[in-house]
Amino acid sequence: RKIIDPKIAQKGSNITAERLRFDFNFDRKLTDEEIKRVEDEVNRVVKLSLDVFREEMSPDEAKKQGAQAEFGARYPPKVSVYTVVDKKGFYSKEICMGPHVRNTSEIGVFRIIKEESIAAGIRRIKAVVE
Repeated sequence: RKIIDPKIAQKGSNITAERLRFDFNFDRKLTDEEIKRVEDEVNRVVKLSLDVFREEMSPDEAKKQGAQAEFGARYPPKVSVYTVVDKKGFYSKEICMGPHVRNTSEIGVFRIIKEESIAAGIRRIKAVVE
């Protein structure tokens, strides 16, 4: 959202310690420059060694606090909200089923290996952490 378009919303994901798949709404292929800028931003945040905090709350409370959620997803009465904190406040706040690292320095180098269309208006990136 910060690099490509603030209207982008998550449409699905699958994340492990070594790789991720992230689906999002967008109407065109990402350029090589956009992919590079996304990689650079993720790797910048990794190098900042930002703390990651977890708290539990209702999905409605999480959304009121600005947490990103998957549109249309059904959540249990209590969800985990992960917040990545920088000097300005929160860098990222997401409803996620985790688990997560405690600090971004634990992640490693992020590299997008594929970007593709999976449906009309929906893109997918596949990335690895090395």
